[in-house]
Amino acid sequence: MRTGAALLVLYAGLAGAAGVALAAASSHGADLAALTTPAHFLIMHAAAALAAVAVAARASRPSLFLAAALLLLAGVTLFSGDVSMRALLQERLFPMAAPVGGTTMIIGWLVAAIAGLTELFATPRD
Repeated sequence: MRTGAALLVLYAGLAGAAGVALAAASSHGADLAALTTPAHFLIMHAAAALAAVAVAARASRPSLFLAAALLLLAGVTLFSGDVSMRALLQERLFPMAAPVGGTTMIIGWLVAAIAGLTELFATPRD
């Protein structure tokens, strides 16, 4: 679990940094204003993924929390990547990348909810 958790923290850190960079870029002109949404999504989902990894360290079933973090990060990468490519290069990442990414984020949030629900009924580790 340690390696997987560390890789998710690395991924979340890069996603958060990309979000801050996009937010900065979006503030430098109306032609880049479309970068605001992917910037916010990256920052928000990076923080959520970090939280899920932190909770996983104390959870009775950490794999569900780690899966939620991975789904959130993969989804936000697809969504924000597609929206950013359209804004910057007038090209799509691939057809349906943004909707697939959005759906993946929704599934990630639902997995996080399920992980929380399973902790309600789990026997304590300590």
